[in-house]
Formats: sequence, structure tokens, C-alpha cells
Amino acid sequence: MNHTVKEIQSQFKLLRLAETAEELPQLLREAEKSSWTYLEFLEAITHFELKKREAKSVERRLKWARFPYQKTLLEFSIEAQNSLSERQLTQLQEINWLEQQYNLILLGPPGVGKTHLAVGLGIEAINKGYQVYFVTMGELIQLLKTEEFTHKSQVQMKRLRASDLIIIDDLMYMAMDQREANLFFQMINHLYEQSSIILTSNKSPDQWGELMGDEGITTAILDRLLHRVEVIHMNGDSYRMKNRQSLF
Repeated sequence: MNHTVKEIQSQFKLLRLAETAEELPQLLREAEKSSWTYLEFLEAITHFELKKREAKSVERRLKWARFPYQKTLLEFSIEAQNSLSERQLTQLQEINWLEQQYNLILLGPPGVGKTHLAVGLGIEAINKGYQVYFVTMGELIQLLKTEEFTHKSQVQMKRLRASDLIIIDDLMYMAMDQREANLFFQMINHLYEQSSIILTSNKSPDQWGELMGDEGITTAILDRLLHRVEVIHMNGDSYRMKNRQSLF
């Protein structure tokens, strides 16, 4: 490597193009070998840099999302599901529903793949440039209750509210008290028509009232969640609601 190349590498690093600087000798060898034009060489440099930046951006968004594990939709067993067809899974995978700010509610007993499907869709969204945040219902209630006085909770709730897609896992696994139900409603109200939400639950929406203990708050939450929604009962017939816009 001659001195001129080292100088250019240093300049690339000053421009915060460190990885392109490291790759420069290889790009120069390829350019000489393939007789690239100046334009082709510039295109190769910019393509490499953009590819590296996107990979880093995806990595940051995956870290931000806080998934319990990273399982993709390729690992999801559609054959085990009675209520979700291959066509519907493909439709969900295209993430158009997120652009239209649809919500998804995945219902069913433990072990049927609700969380896996939610995480897989979250990863698809991240790969398409969206910000995603995953939280269990228990964690969420704790964050909401401590947000006023805990910096860590404030940071996490700020990230949640800034996300395009929020996945709330294991909704209604336990009853809420009045304050918890109010805080949950305020959050749902804030996200309404701003972000999409995926909820997983083993309780159908018509059972949520008894767990929240307040029919008024439950109705207000359901009004917002079920406006544009697809409710999928995993391992069974799809749960259908009247007076709602359907994705499928």
C-alpha cells in the first residue's frame, strides 16, 4: 500500500467513513482488476458505505427493540396454525398494515406461537426501517407506575412512544387496579393513530373488562385498539368483531 492510499484512508476516517477507509485497498484492487470507470468506482464506494450504514442502523434498532429472542418468520410454523393461511402470513410480512396504522391482536393459549409471530413481524418491520419496541405487560405496568420518578423508566417510555410499532406481550395476564388501568389507557390514547400495536393475550377482548375492573376505561381502550385491527386466534378460528375495519 502506498502513502497516497494511506492519506486517503485517513481523510475518509476524518469524514467518519471508517469502514470504507478499511475497505479502500480491496476496492482499489477490484477497480484495477475489472477496469472500472471513475463512475463505477464511486458507485462501489457509496454502495459499500450505504450498505454498512444500513446494517449498523438495523443492529441499533434491534437493540432498541429489546426482543426476548430473535426468531424470524422463516422459523415460524404456519402448518401448525388453523386460523392463519400462507397468504395472510405473506400479507402480514409485507408490513403494509403498519403503514396504515393497523393493530394486531394475537389470541390463544401459551405455546401456540403468539410471541414468535409478534417478534418475527417486529424484525420484518425493523428490516424495512421502522422503529420497534417490545415489552411484556408486567414490565409495561411497572414502567408506567415508575415513570414519574425513575430516569430508567422515563428513557424506556420515551423510546416506546417514539416507536412505529409497539409489541405488548402477554396482555391481561393479571388484573389491574384503577391507577394501572388509567395509566394504560393514557398510553393507548397517546399511541392512537400514531403507532401500530401488536398485542398477545390468552384472554379475548370481551374478557378484558373484568380484568381492568372498569368498564368505562375498557370500552375507551377497545375503541382505540379495535378501530383498525386484525384479531387472530392462534390455533383456532379467527376472532371476529362487529363494526371494525378488517385487514384481511
